[in-house]
Amino acid sequence: MSSGQDGGQDSSQVDWEADGWRTSALETVGEAGRNEAMARVLLIEDDKETADEIRAELGDRGFAVDWAANGIEGLDKARSGGAEAMIIDRLLPGMDGLAIIEALRHQGVRTPVLVLSALGAVDDRVRGLRAGGDDYLTKPFATVELIARIEALLRRPAESRDTVLRVGQLALDLIARTAKRGDRTIDLLPREFRLLEYMMRRKEQMLTRAMLLEEVWNYKFVPRTNLVDVHMGRLRRKVDEPHEPPMIHNVRGVGFILRAPA
Repeated sequence: MSSGQDGGQDSSQVDWEADGWRTSALETVGEAGRNEAMARVLLIEDDKETADEIRAELGDRGFAVDWAANGIEGLDKARSGGAEAMIIDRLLPGMDGLAIIEALRHQGVRTPVLVLSALGAVDDRVRGLRAGGDDYLTKPFATVELIARIEALLRRPAESRDTVLRVGQLALDLIARTAKRGDRTIDLLPREFRLLEYMMRRKEQMLTRAMLLEEVWNYKFVPRTNLVDVHMGRLRRKVDEPHEPPMIHNVRGVGFILRAPA
């Protein structure tokens, strides 16, 4: 694939292979700091043409990319650590992509995962997210969108042991069990507190009703209920007062997102 300008390769770009990671260093004048820390991405994809395209595009943007062509090799590489994000195809020889993710999550590996799949139905996307995927991209896809999604995953703070979660002016004290937005105290019921904690740990992430029912209410199936909407309505009224910029957003037909006001 081209480097993006005049169809040619910039003479300032250097590619090399080291320990299985394909890397590309850009030293373009005026872009100092762009590659201060080279992020490492593990790609588990059995289609070589697709893998080569993804590796080339990520490499051109300063990522170090390791590639596994089957599920068993991919799981071994994922367990070894080193990757800051993973791209995992759903249908793989040797071991299914969702089985890889579930195994990693069971072992406490929290590295963010983008699931790739030709299966684009809502149930398939929900299944991928519920298995532990952080995002889901349907094939065929635009490489520029894949890059943007990986960059978004890398910007998310890892789930931590911090006792106070913060999103903008919203603060949740996990020890004192209190919530504040700026100087205003928010009185939350236990379920509302758990719901807000789950959302704050996943700020900027689309959360479906199925995900919330499983993680906050511990449902292992999706019942016909407006339980999430009722609790979310109450929580929104407490977090977002009429004079304040909204932080909890309802995406019709999809789910909810918590984000700090711009």
